[in-house]
Amino acid sequence: MTLHPLRVALLLSLAIPAAAGAQQPARAGAAAATPELSAIDRVWSGHSARFALAVTAARITVAYYDANRQLTVASRSRGSAAWVYHKLDSWLGWDSHNYIAMAVDADGQVHVSANMHGDPLVYYRTAVAGDVRTLTRQPVMVETRVEGKMTYPIFLRDGAGRLVYKYRDGSSGNGNEIYNVYDPATRTWRHLLQVPLTDGEGQRNAYFVGPVLGPDKYFHIAWVWRETPMAETNHDLSYARSRDLVHWETAAGKPLTLPITLKTAEIVDPVPVEGGMINNNTVIGFDPAGRAMITFHKFDAKGNTQIYVARAEPKGWRIAQVSDWQGFRWDFRGGGSLESRLFVKGAEPVGQNRIRVSVIRDGKPIDFLLDAATLKRVSETPGSLLAERLAGRFAVPAGMTLNTVEDVGGSGIALAWATLPPHRDLPGEDIPDPTVLRLVMPR
Repeated sequence: MTLHPLRVALLLSLAIPAAAGAQQPARAGAAAATPELSAIDRVWSGHSARFALAVTAARITVAYYDANRQLTVASRSRGSAAWVYHKLDSWLGWDSHNYIAMAVDADGQVHVSANMHGDPLVYYRTAVAGDVRTLTRQPVMVETRVEGKMTYPIFLRDGAGRLVYKYRDGSSGNGNEIYNVYDPATRTWRHLLQVPLTDGEGQRNAYFVGPVLGPDKYFHIAWVWRETPMAETNHDLSYARSRDLVHWETAAGKPLTLPITLKTAEIVDPVPVEGGMINNNTVIGFDPAGRAMITFHKFDAKGNTQIYVARAEPKGWRIAQVSDWQGFRWDFRGGGSLESRLFVKGAEPVGQNRIRVSVIRDGKPIDFLLDAATLKRVSETPGSLLAERLAGRFAVPAGMTLNTVEDVGGSGIALAWATLPPHRDLPGEDIPDPTVLRLVMPR
């Protein structure tokens, strides 16, 4: 079972714009209270699979699966309502893991990778900057040896602004993390790391969140180890940081030899197998002093699911319980994409003395406010989601949820569309009518 980040409109874009350099999502409240909506296309709604949005100073580009499940890229200038569409030779099945990743490089070329869950490389690049009609499939990125079982593609930028592509080579419970870097002058990719970042030694694999570029100019990553494809076998919250995505170290600055294994990793919290921690919900954030924090969940001593934060401090990691829920236990088990009950976002500073931790529990957003010095909870209040603000303007069919992807650059531009939730990557009993993909623009 894999936690799929696609429920209750918390679909965070992982395609990093040129100016951002980090995988830190915009806060849900960034969009205007009454945004402008416009239709882009009719899209597949039989299950959720994350779409992609790339916003530059000149253009808006979106990538999605159309009503016939075909991978499609559309682009328009910031000052025009006219879209240019291009269909690509890839079609979505029933797997919610097969999300879309997209980025625009320093020369304005569009890169798209999608529709992979333990599959051979699916990657396209434009030949003419900004012209999605020139997107063509690239059969090899670096070498076919590690491009036959690819999952979780992510585009990001390193400290020098270079475009980086990372993915998992292998399968759940047995896979390695691979990083490639792009040279726009030669239009070629090469391995950024000569060995995998982590090695499950044929017994497990690491599920990462990040890298996230912090105010300290380090890239931070957090991950869990998983023994098998079953989600309940996640364990041992781990952490590393790097200036250049090549040389990695612990929070205290001790160099880590690559590939990192379970024995050599910095363990933040030794959560055991079946301890209530799941991949993708170990999210990097920062406090007012710029110190790295990880938000995650696990079972408490009574067996309830609770939210926790861990902060890197001079004497080691401080772990604090954030929530105090009674009778709430998310006991996830099995394989495939599941309809998740809980999502967490990275901690963020609020002034000099407070930290906000945002979560979604059973579809309801919650904001916790913590004291920055002690990490003690100050308040727990209802949160806010873009999907909630749009709900009154969308006709969401029964049984479906409203998904959104927001521009990580903070422009307030977003995508919104309705789908059925994931259902363990199995074919549905019926094929619902397509829904409308809409562009959300601040007024």
